[in-house]
Amino acid sequence: MTINHEFVDYIPDAIKEGTVYVCVPFATVVHRCCCGCGNEVVTPLSPTDWKLIFDGQSISLDPSVGNWSFPCQSHYWIRRNKVVWARRWSLLNSIASADLPATLGSKRNSETVLTNDKETTTAEEATR
Repeated sequence: MTINHEFVDYIPDAIKEGTVYVCVPFATVVHRCCCGCGNEVVTPLSPTDWKLIFDGQSISLDPSVGNWSFPCQSHYWIRRNKVVWARRWSLLNSIASADLPATLGSKRNSETVLTNDKETTTAEEATR
């Protein structure tokens, strides 16, 4: 899924689906949830929240967008104006992974992404 981006001075009242609004003066990025549920997603930009990368043509947000408070509970990355979906984790998976730090070693902090029916370890690999 490809999305558009717009740099704006203020976040518009009407947020279009498929458009990410970047408001540098207020260090905020807003878009409609990429799953299509219509919920508004606000990602504040700061050293402790999200960072935005603009390469002159496209944007990327880091870290991933996890909409855990929404009924859809969607989880994805925005990389070079493309939505990269994360594998769906159940509550049981989350609890189990928290109990296995020694077994998972350095992969514990990496993300697993499912794209085109193929599993990769990081979002960067998924966008290659």
